[in-house]
This record gives sequence, structure tokens and C-alpha cells, in this order.
Amino acid sequence: MQPHHPHCHQSDTGPRALLAELWRDFTPWPAVSLRLADEIICLVSVLLAIFWSHLLGVGNVGWAAFSAYMVIRTSFADSLWRGGLRVLGTAAGVALAWLLAPHLMRATALLSIALALGGAITLYRALLDRRGYGWLIAGLSFAMVLVDGMQRPDQPLGQFAQARLLEVCVGTGAALLVSALAVLALPRSMLPQAPPASAPAAPACRRAAWRHALQGGIALALIPWLWRVFPLQALSQSSITIMAVMMVPMADLAALAQPAATRLRHRLVGASLGGLLATAVLLLSHASPLVMMLAAGIGVVIGRHIENGKLPITYAGTQFALAFLVVLVPDGGPDAALGIERLAGVFLGMALLEPVRLLFQRFAR
Repeated sequence: MQPHHPHCHQSDTGPRALLAELWRDFTPWPAVSLRLADEIICLVSVLLAIFWSHLLGVGNVGWAAFSAYMVIRTSFADSLWRGGLRVLGTAAGVALAWLLAPHLMRATALLSIALALGGAITLYRALLDRRGYGWLIAGLSFAMVLVDGMQRPDQPLGQFAQARLLEVCVGTGAALLVSALAVLALPRSMLPQAPPASAPAAPACRRAAWRHALQGGIALALIPWLWRVFPLQALSQSSITIMAVMMVPMADLAALAQPAATRLRHRLVGASLGGLLATAVLLLSHASPLVMMLAAGIGVVIGRHIENGKLPITYAGTQFALAFLVVLVPDGGPDAALGIERLAGVFLGMALLEPVRLLFQRFAR
């Protein structure tokens, strides 16, 4: 099921009214529908990705699980399209980072410029191109590998690049297998229709997209300088946050002066709730595999249910699932300290992005 993404110009309701609407949205949950089928299919693909990751010794199990979450759709064609873009985008991003890293790591300024250019260019293409998801993943992977290499200069960068690609391939493979089986199992009436093709962007939209992408690039450029002052290991999550928040639909970008502000709030709420809930599970489960597996399943279904809803907080559901998975499913098993560190990286990315956005707004006026 393709998640419903209402335009950001819809007014945000008050907290109490929003909670009431959210409660009503969950009330008819047991009803047999395409939405429920999508949530079950998504859950199975994530669990399969986690199982394969442990079987293959994948480093970042949470990232593999979230790759499955983002690729899986009830339509196999949609899953194949997104999976292909995710794998190709990852391969392009990590390969470029690996090739340029020996030159960029010599100076903080060079690394900062590379992150700015890579982030701005890929975000711009992601906003305008129908293959935008692949461009987003390419820029995100490029930044992740360079930041990993910056943080661990004593380790070969090729290991980081290979690990990122393997994680994505495992998650994508799990999603495609489950999606193919779902097509065979579901009745034809429950399969979604193909979405209409989008119209090309007007020149004014291209200018707005470039200004928007430039903000993301500048925020990424701040990461190497922050590392020199505060060597925080969570900066890789910060780069993911910056890219994800600045990826907004062009319709929202044209309708609002600051669409990223809405996504930033939704990411803050979704990531906070998901990360804190996952941390609580880590601390209280006493590393019980059964408890953690049940918790992971519940978290995935809740996030997907919100994402597929009609409330103006669908993006918060995606971020809830992301934070929940990367915190609850750390490398090699339960690790509350690592989970909290990753959650801190999400908040740090928001803290880097917000001043850049505010400065752009001030000069725009």
C-alpha cells in the first residue's frame, strides 16, 4: 500500500484533538482491509530482514530492517521499483564516497565541501526527478560513508561501504520476497492501482527546490566541523536526519514557506516516541529475545498504521518506525547505550538543520 501523504498546508490540529483523532484511527484496526494487509506484510518483511541480518552477520541490523520497511509495498511492482532505486542509489553513493575519501579526509574543509555538494545536488534531484527516491538514497549513503570514515580513520573505508550496501541488499531482498508472496496470496481486489504519473516541475519550482536543497547541504557541511570540537559517534544518524527531513513533496514546497518545519516537528515527535519507547524496552526486557521480537513487531505495525492513515502526521509514523528499529535492534544484540547514542544523533541532526533554516528564512524576507 502506498502511504498517503497529505499536503503540509493542511493545518496541524491541537494536541488533544490530534490524539483523539489518532485514537479513532486505531479503533477499527481489526477490520480486514488493504491497510491491515499492508501492515502485516510490512511486519513480516522486517522480521525476515532481521533474521537474515543475524544469519549473515550484518553490522547495522536496524538499518537492514528499516530498508525492508521502506521498500515493501503491497504492489510487487512498487516494491521492485523502490528496491531497485534503493540498491542502485546505495551502490552509487558508497562507491563515490569510497573513491573520493582518500582525498577528502586530508582536510576538514574538503570533507565539508564534499558533504555540502553531495547533499545539495542529490536533494535537488530527489525533489524533482521521478527517480527521486534513488537520488535521496545515493546522497544519504554518500554522507553516511564519509561520516563513518571521518569518525574511524584507523579502519578501511571499504568496510563501511560494503557494510552499508549489504544492509540495504538484505532488507531489500526480504521486502521483495515477501511482496512477491503477498501478490500470490492476496485476492486481486486488494491489490492497489498504479498511481498517476507526476507532471514535470515548473522553473519556479526548480528555483524553490534548489534553495531548499542548499539548506540541507549547508547543514551537512557543519558535521565535520562539529566533529573537530565534539567527537560524537552519533553523527552518522545526524546526516540521515538532515537528508530525510529535507526530502519533502514538491507540492508542499510550493504551498508552504517552510515545509521542512512541519516535517521537522513530525520527525521530532515520531523519533522521540519511537526512540524512547525502544530504549524502555531495551532496559526492561533484560535482553529477552522473545520480548524484543514482540516489541519490534508492535512498533513496526504502529508506525506503519500511522504512516498509512489520513491524518496530517503520516511522516511521524515513518520516523517512529525508523527510531524504534535503529534503537531497539542495534549491532550484535541488545545494547541500550548504543540505542540511546543513535537517538541522540537524530536530535543532533535536527539541531544542526534548524539554525540553517532560520537563517535562510531571515534572508529570504
